[in-house]
Amino acid sequence: MARQKRNFTYLIKHSVFVLASGFVVTACAQSASKAPRSYVAHKTSESIQIDGKADENSWENASWSEDFIDIEGGKTPTYKTNMKMLWDDEYLYFFAEMKEPHVWGTLKQRDTVIFYNNDFEIFIDPDGDTHNYMEFEMNALNTIWDLYLVKPYREHAPVIDSWDIQGIKTAVHVDGTLNDAGDEDKGWSVEIAMPWKVLTEANTHGKVPADEFWRINFSRVNWDFELVNGRYERKKDAKGKYLPEYNWVWSPQGVINMHEPEHWGYVYFSSKEAGQKEIFTIPDDEAIKWQMYALYRKQKAFKNKNGKWAATMDELAQEPIKVKGKEIQPSIELHEQGWNIKVGSPFTNQVLIIKEDGDFLKIKN
Repeated sequence: MARQKRNFTYLIKHSVFVLASGFVVTACAQSASKAPRSYVAHKTSESIQIDGKADENSWENASWSEDFIDIEGGKTPTYKTNMKMLWDDEYLYFFAEMKEPHVWGTLKQRDTVIFYNNDFEIFIDPDGDTHNYMEFEMNALNTIWDLYLVKPYREHAPVIDSWDIQGIKTAVHVDGTLNDAGDEDKGWSVEIAMPWKVLTEANTHGKVPADEFWRINFSRVNWDFELVNGRYERKKDAKGKYLPEYNWVWSPQGVINMHEPEHWGYVYFSSKEAGQKEIFTIPDDEAIKWQMYALYRKQKAFKNKNGKWAATMDELAQEPIKVKGKEIQPSIELHEQGWNIKVGSPFTNQVLIIKEDGDFLKIKN
């Protein structure tokens, strides 16, 4: 089972390592051939009570996600996890159910490092440019941590830890007994209502995304534990170091790093009520985008090896991007601060651009 050793210092070091080694280039090439998962979140006109149980009719009619899988993909987690989503004009709603024979938690202070307990996490990038995104975590004690990231850790940008989702509502329901090692539990569930007025601040058009999609992913962190004086604690090895955690996600990342937003899933916000049929297909431009992030990594690796940016696709040994039988030739544009890689989309006639810091842009041709 793949595990993730994760803290702020590690993430920064990990980002530097993968760029230097070229490992992510391979991982992204693989990910580009397999689409991230997608989910249709339906609108509800029903009043949703945030109690951790999700027993309203709208929740009953909402579809479950696929089972969460290991963060690198392929492997089946020890315990089952699924989520649902709904929305209305005021809130974006989440519900997740996690099977777990021992439900425990110790952290009670908001904005502490919640993933040092078993937790549930949500990552939200409204405009899909991999910048200006949100992270939310909560444990079985209903303690939360919310933060805002200007850019992924790989770009060494500020993390705004003092940012809060004002007006958020959260609840936990434990199917068993919390922090009681004397019995076996069935699991725990979380229910969350995030106000749109906070979430849309990071969206370029600043409005509720009716009949549009956002990039979102979910993660469940789970630790091996031991009992110390009857109290649950993260398990340590023979040298006294904590064993690394398991990381199970909705849409696989392909690497042990949640902070690669280009791998996150697609959530389409249907204006139809839950229970009504809605089909969402990931746009063809997104398939181009996945391959452009592979080029972003190639360009970073080229600079690390040669001390300069590649000026042509030939230097990157890059063949044309292929989507639905169409060959699309990218080009590099060097400038004083770095570079742009751009392609013209044959599907929308837009110019797609990725910058040296991974920011993704679409410009009308």
